[in-house]
Amino acid sequence: MELDSIPIHSIPAKLSWPKDMDAPAGQSLYPLQRCKTLHLVRHAQGIHNVEGEKDHRAYLSQELFDAQLTPLGWQQVDNLHKHVHACGLSKKIDLVIASPLLRTMQTAVGVFGGEGYADGIDVPPLMVANVGNSERSAISSLNCPPFIAVELCREHLGVHPCDKRRSIREYQPLFPAIDFSLIESDDDILWKADIREKNEEVADRGMKFLNWLWTRKEKEIAIVTHSGFLFHTLSAFGHDCHPSVKDEICKHFANCELRSVVIVDRSMMGSDSSTTNYPGKIPPGPDLPSDVAKEKHPGKG
Repeated sequence: MELDSIPIHSIPAKLSWPKDMDAPAGQSLYPLQRCKTLHLVRHAQGIHNVEGEKDHRAYLSQELFDAQLTPLGWQQVDNLHKHVHACGLSKKIDLVIASPLLRTMQTAVGVFGGEGYADGIDVPPLMVANVGNSERSAISSLNCPPFIAVELCREHLGVHPCDKRRSIREYQPLFPAIDFSLIESDDDILWKADIREKNEEVADRGMKFLNWLWTRKEKEIAIVTHSGFLFHTLSAFGHDCHPSVKDEICKHFANCELRSVVIVDRSMMGSDSSTTNYPGKIPPGPDLPSDVAKEKHPGKG
């Protein structure tokens, strides 16, 4: 699936074809080096999801602060972990980004983390044992891509205690191999008890997050985040697609659902050289097809 964004990350809805040719309906081309593949994941079921289903007012409960995964949520994590390994996705991912909340980091390390420790190899775990009353053993960082925590992909900010994070100094001993260096404040200064972030503010933050992704060299990135963040961010895309494609892009994520999408950089802000392109003639020089050469040099041939 390709994302169509306004104004800077989009794929043209139509190609400009010669008048005597029919353009393939709905198809488009874009250079591979100006693309990134994003594997979007909503966190697995958290305790706040269960309580909120019973009574929406439960989201205001302080008991749901930084909500952890439920036992069913961990089953969902295990199922997705098996899927990403079975389909080969785990070997393709260059980077894993997680929202710095307990449920998203638990999901991220459980899905994309290592299988276990090897004797004689000393590497920090992605997660120590029993985080969030999970009764889970430690999760290895061995043979895994880098994991980083990024605040821009957090859930709707404010009012709901389940969306307030702990201090970074509390998270670091629990998730030793996650990189928290991009988070500027140890305490959560973004969450406000009396101000709920507006939908359009979440969408703006989502676009800032996507723009930031173009500063990264990685081409295939897994992002473990939240339903509200995904819905409001992705709603900015797909306006020039078929309605069914628009619906596919923007529909709400289920717990621990994964969708893979492609975004492109039309603004050249994140351009770099392709790893697969090859210039052909070495050293470079004139090497025109015969019909083009004849147009340039009509007296020859």
